[in-house]
Amino acid sequence: MKAKKIVSFTLAGIFMLSCAMGCSGKPSDSPSSAVPAAKEDSAEKSNAAQETKDTTADTVNLTFWHTYSEGEEAVFLDQVVKGFEEENPGIKIEAVRMPVDGLQQQVIAGASGDAAPDVMRMDLTWVAEFAKLGALQDVSAFDGFSDLKENSLEGPMNTNYYNNGYYGLPLNSTTTVSIWNMDLLNEFGITTPPDTIDGLVDLAKKYNDPANEKWLFTVAGTYTWAMLPWFWTLGGELTDENFSVASGYLNSDQSVAALDTMREWYSDGIISHAIIGEQPDAWGGMTGGKYGMISEGPWFFSSNDSSFKTETTLMPEGEGGSISIVGGENIVMFQNSDKKDAAWKFMQYMLSDESQLAMAEAGVIPTTKTATDKMDTSAAPYLDTYLTQLKTAKVRTPSANWGEIDTILGKAFEQVIRGEAEAKPALDDAAAQIDGLLK
Repeated sequence: MKAKKIVSFTLAGIFMLSCAMGCSGKPSDSPSSAVPAAKEDSAEKSNAAQETKDTTADTVNLTFWHTYSEGEEAVFLDQVVKGFEEENPGIKIEAVRMPVDGLQQQVIAGASGDAAPDVMRMDLTWVAEFAKLGALQDVSAFDGFSDLKENSLEGPMNTNYYNNGYYGLPLNSTTTVSIWNMDLLNEFGITTPPDTIDGLVDLAKKYNDPANEKWLFTVAGTYTWAMLPWFWTLGGELTDENFSVASGYLNSDQSVAALDTMREWYSDGIISHAIIGEQPDAWGGMTGGKYGMISEGPWFFSSNDSSFKTETTLMPEGEGGSISIVGGENIVMFQNSDKKDAAWKFMQYMLSDESQLAMAEAGVIPTTKTATDKMDTSAAPYLDTYLTQLKTAKVRTPSANWGEIDTILGKAFEQVIRGEAEAKPALDDAAAQIDGLLK
């Protein structure tokens, strides 16, 4: 039986988080695994039922919630689950594909009602939030954790960090890289994409054609997913390395200079008005032959049947290096699971080369160093760029209050880009607000 209470997971905490997220509904009812035994008239049937009961009692059934797509789920069930159960005959995986819409609320309801799964594939930005509520198990003291941590890419691994512990493992990852419209570059007379920020800006000044709405590159918006790769690459920072304070980092001279540079790109016409939400947006301008480069994820290639020649490169190098942003999902164990040994075995298996490479065949990018080195990208060569970029990609601040931090950053970025505020006071104010949220 599961414990009746989750350690430190108070109903008041759940209620406050639920209110912050808006209205919620009850999760869908799940089929019960407890089936009453029917009375049997014959001794033979009774003995058979007892044998079945004994066999079932020896099997550990793990519930795993996930949001894999239909194609990803097929690979997961046919290869990963099958492989794990063959290696661990006493453990069975009950994989439940969950709807994305309303999932966070459903997890809250499940945990508060003692109906959470044993293990879950969770959006990386949720981990610290649920860890703070006491819903997740800190796995940093489990056998084999240090080896898994050492073999994981640093950025994805850090998304599991909260309050000096690790509340999950990086399961699959993604990032953004520079995607180039080589037809437009050739039209401009450029044969090789620039690999530095200085080179990029110099070429933009030379070849941008605003009269025909053509720019060498643009930034997709002022929201953090679009801004942070450029902000970091230009030398900006969000917090210290322990994610404990923003003042002195977000409002440092380097961060102010980074944001000022992006403001100048917009005001001087180096980039288009897509950054403030005007049309054409990043994707529309790219596919419409208006932009020479955007920073985007691998889903661009599966979502666009491009008629133009593309090339991918790392983010152009700036004062901070060539930096992008970490996205993806982690695998977590719930605190109230009474099957932690089996759950940990499954989590470890999910980070094995066998599992990581099987899911890579379905287009899911691995998070371990050994799997990324072994991954076959011959069918999608552009993935090589993403795998390389992940080695330097940075994580959004792993905080239970990331939602609020995200809003504060987005507001500051937008005000500065639009010329409604100066970078220094805007970042001073944002840093002060974020400091309080990191405590």
